[in-house]
Amino acid sequence: MDKTKKEGRYQRIYEQLKDLLTKSRNPEARMATIVAVLHHKMEYFFWTGFYMLTDGELIVRTYQGPVACQVLEKNKGVCWAGINRAKTVVVPDVHKFPGHIACDSRSNSEIVVPVFNPEGKVVGVLDVDSTSYAAFDEVDAAWLEKIVALIYA
Repeated sequence: MDKTKKEGRYQRIYEQLKDLLTKSRNPEARMATIVAVLHHKMEYFFWTGFYMLTDGELIVRTYQGPVACQVLEKNKGVCWAGINRAKTVVVPDVHKFPGHIACDSRSNSEIVVPVFNPEGKVVGVLDVDSTSYAAFDEVDAAWLEKIVALIYA
């Protein structure tokens, strides 16, 4: 998808989510809504979901797509890189990422966006995979960061 079309789509999604997320202050409900909207509006999103920290483990929560890994090995893979770096990680080819965790071999690129609680602490990540290589760029990163910020807004 070209950048102009992608920007426009994300703008519409963001406005839709801002309206939808006024219905509940519950973070889990907000994450479920975010995942559903993103997964069905962005055709290159193959797997869309959240992994959240629970007692030091990164555990899958709400998601859409093929069956996910339930618990991700500590400090390994793209999701843990997002947690440990506390910043968005874009991986054009997951097969070249050191320690990549392959929950589904059809995934070829990935973006991970950290979730910050109201105190500014990383509590999880939004993880999106694509079957296409280099599917994600700075446009995805900027908009997904804005969207994830709506969880605790």
